[in-house]
Amino acid sequence: MNWDPSVVPDQTGRTHVVTGGSAGIGYFAAEQLAAAGAHVVLAARSPERLEAAARSIRERSPEASVATLVVDLASLDSVGRAAQRLVALDRLDGVLLNGGAMKGWTTRTVDGVPLVLATHVVANAALIAHLLPTLVGSGTADRPRRIVHTSSGFADRARLDARDPLRAPRLGVVAYSRAKAVTEVLAFELDRRLREQALPVLSLVSRPGVGVDAKTPERPGVHDASTPRRRNPYTPWAQGKDAAAWSAVRALTDPAARGGELYAPANGIAGPPVRIEPPAHTVHPDSELAALVWSRTVELAGVGPLDFTKNCAMPAT
Repeated sequence: MNWDPSVVPDQTGRTHVVTGGSAGIGYFAAEQLAAAGAHVVLAARSPERLEAAARSIRERSPEASVATLVVDLASLDSVGRAAQRLVALDRLDGVLLNGGAMKGWTTRTVDGVPLVLATHVVANAALIAHLLPTLVGSGTADRPRRIVHTSSGFADRARLDARDPLRAPRLGVVAYSRAKAVTEVLAFELDRRLREQALPVLSLVSRPGVGVDAKTPERPGVHDASTPRRRNPYTPWAQGKDAAAWSAVRALTDPAARGGELYAPANGIAGPPVRIEPPAHTVHPDSELAALVWSRTVELAGVGPLDFTKNCAMPAT
């Protein structure tokens, strides 16, 4: 179906969580969801930036329902504590896994995991493990819950090493590309396992295209004159981060969306999101590689095996 980003399906009564929701694409996805009537939980590290983001959303949509949640994706302990608060919500319809470090390529987290891999992959696996019982338990065949994984066109450039698919290179762009390729492998493998058990949760992927600061509308306290700006050679052809959020919002809200789908601008850079064919190396990787990516990620996340027959994550031993 054609998708009009300015007319998001009514989200009244639904609750969506957005990690990295205090700035950038995450913020604008949250803003659009709240404007459509959803209760939105903004999750990010800084309490001050979270409050600024929530305030900005309410200024644009006075009736918006917004809550904030402090979580540091570089700490599995912080992720676990945040998950406890999320499972206590009255309902949970969708989770947008958008947060992740964009610098500090050679840094390791308190858990000993390379920062990019930790925040873009491992923290998301841990959060899924904690939230899956709630998502499964509240979803129905007619209204399944959704997990949307944020990827990037850079995933097309990465090839995973079957000997150590989670190895994190020191070169930043390579580490980021591999992390996004792993993200897609996990997302599609999660969808396959959910389908296998006929569970009412969809796992989808969104690629935002190219969102640049120069074309992003101002939001006081979120994106304004005081916000550090990154130069981008694609700026003449790119879009603002408000438009870059459209793919994720469609994946979360399109009634026709199905698990295992990938949404992105048709040209990969800018424009309304369309459903595109995922790359073969992430949607149909070698089965042994997919299993290895899955088991290694779960191991690093410290959540034990995901037992879909019991609809829960087993505690790590």
